[in-house]
Amino acid sequence: MLSSFFSRLMACVLLCATAQVHALTAEQALAMAAGDTDDRVAALQKAVVEPSDRIEDFLKALAADEVKVAAGKALIVRNDKGVDPATGAEVAVPADAEDIINNNRMRGEIDTALAGLALFGKDEAKRMAAAKALTREPDVGRLPLLDKALAQETRENIKVQLQLARAATLLGSEDAAQRIAAAEALSKSATPDTRLLLNERVTVEEDPKVKAALQTALKGLDEQLAWGERLGAAFSGISLGSILLLVALGLAITYGLMGVINMAHGELMMIGAYATYVVQGIFQKYFPGAFDWYLVAALPLAFGASAAVGAVLERSVLRFLYGRPLETLLATWGISLVLMQLVRTIFGAQNVGVENPAWMSGGVQVLSNLTLPYNRLVIIGFAIAVLLGMGYLIGRTRLGLFVRGVTQNRPIASCMGVNTARIDTMAFALGSGIAGLAGCALSQVGNVGPDLGQSYIVDAFMVVVLGGVGQLAGTVYAALGLGVLNKFLEGWAGAVLAKIAVLVFIIIFIQKRPQGIFAVKGRTAD
Repeated sequence: MLSSFFSRLMACVLLCATAQVHALTAEQALAMAAGDTDDRVAALQKAVVEPSDRIEDFLKALAADEVKVAAGKALIVRNDKGVDPATGAEVAVPADAEDIINNNRMRGEIDTALAGLALFGKDEAKRMAAAKALTREPDVGRLPLLDKALAQETRENIKVQLQLARAATLLGSEDAAQRIAAAEALSKSATPDTRLLLNERVTVEEDPKVKAALQTALKGLDEQLAWGERLGAAFSGISLGSILLLVALGLAITYGLMGVINMAHGELMMIGAYATYVVQGIFQKYFPGAFDWYLVAALPLAFGASAAVGAVLERSVLRFLYGRPLETLLATWGISLVLMQLVRTIFGAQNVGVENPAWMSGGVQVLSNLTLPYNRLVIIGFAIAVLLGMGYLIGRTRLGLFVRGVTQNRPIASCMGVNTARIDTMAFALGSGIAGLAGCALSQVGNVGPDLGQSYIVDAFMVVVLGGVGQLAGTVYAALGLGVLNKFLEGWAGAVLAKIAVLVFIIIFIQKRPQGIFAVKGRTAD
């Protein structure tokens, strides 16, 4: 019994002693709050090696400019009440208390120290984020902190990241052998952050052996990251191509069917985007619990709103201009100006924001330098679904049969009893509705404004002409081809030169093959 009592007593003594070592002292708080920046940084790095709640709270107060110094002591001042950082007890705030001024370097050190403290928390995601933050901002003074975190970390993936952080820190070591070993360790981590660290180090390295090791590591990293960059460019091209496909799909129908150069097609997209914005507002106000599904409700409304406007335009203006392409161009251009001004009057001239649902936020991490955003993946899938739906409608339904018949030979279709005027209205409304769906999709990747359609109308016409007027297959090939080509050229020559190169390519292609990739089939096709 007596030995058991002494054992418990010694355990309590050791526990109290350990708590005393780990506690924040008034001297530590003052050293971190006042004095020369180098001394403050050294005190801060020393304090976080033995973390405690008091240290974390004090660092958060420092970051929030809630620390003052008076009578040789540091105080936390919140809501005009003083708190002793060492004990947590409430204390009076002297009238002569001075504010602490943190320069940019000190603020960066405080943020990194807070990230370092997260290494010892229970949340694995926060520990991983903290390890990555310390990898990006290496400092030799943090080696004890990293060693302590490595010693107690149990998750293998976090330990690997901590080892990388330690290697990044050792790049600044005075020992050349340690720098070489650090370069070799970092060469196994193919990330843009690692490449940046090695690039920064190689510019200041003076030792020839270390510099050679750094250059070898960089060469290996560049080879590994190149695949991620190529795949990223390909995905960006497919994403852009899917957007161009959505934009041009409706135009391919209306232009191919009626020969109407519809310069208001972009504004029909804009109507679909604003319809999505209106549905978002309704869900935010009346159905906040179901907000993540507002986009599902917005799709039919965007289609219907744009289709209705398209049908009205066709019945009131365009049906009188068939066979006169120049007049249709001028008329629809004027209509586009009217629609833009109408939207400015109703919603204002400023862009409006449309939020992504939660299930479209974030992305899939495929490689260290390649993340596929969910919103782009959804739009690609949506474009495929719309394309399949259009293919089924045109190829398998009675309406599609009439549309194809009127497209290939309008007089014969009329002689066989097809109401060509009705087909024109329905086809134009269908193309306009697809433009509304494109606007709904575009609202998920950018701002919505009165000028939304102007950014895509020229590209849409290029896709339609390049693919072949009225040809869905040609539209698909042209949209994806232009999207991928544009993105690869951007990485090589920049956005402006890439656009010029694409335009030159289209001009040369149309000169050699005026009918586009796929020619219109029929007895009257030229």
